[in-house]
Amino acid sequence: MAAGEYVSVHSQADTEKADLKLERAELKNDDKGERQELAEIYVGRGLNRALAKQVANRLMAHDALGAHARDELGISPPLRARPIQAALASAASFVAGAAMPLTVAVVAPQTGLIAVVSGTSLLFLALLGGLAARAGGADVAPGAMRVTFWGALAMAATAGVGALFGAATTGI
Repeated sequence: MAAGEYVSVHSQADTEKADLKLERAELKNDDKGERQELAEIYVGRGLNRALAKQVANRLMAHDALGAHARDELGISPPLRARPIQAALASAASFVAGAAMPLTVAVVAPQTGLIAVVSGTSLLFLALLGGLAARAGGADVAPGAMRVTFWGALAMAATAGVGALFGAATTGI
């Protein structure tokens, strides 16, 4: 999971880099057009033309690439893609999420192990989904239900693949 997250977010970072390189070239080759483009963005946000032009000129004089990156491309330092951070967060989430059902698997009796682990895993998913929603300021119930539903669907698909290849019937 962490490797997939790293690759995905690194691709996003590469796209951001390419966008900034292209924007840098556009600023070099068409300063006037880029000023107009920035001013139009501010007009679209509600400024009158004269003020939008003034704001665009001031921002371009201060940091032209930064202004275009932020207002045209939606790239700002706090929101830039961070592949290592994403990979570490994914790895930590995976370890934390796996610890609960593994602990249950170790302490639960062998009889009914699959049902106990599956049930407690869904319970943990609901709990973690609710906590994540609350931490993000969203409604707890829909967050818990969404994570539980998709977790149950993933578990069912995994069990289906296992049954298809005979792993579920052997207890593997």
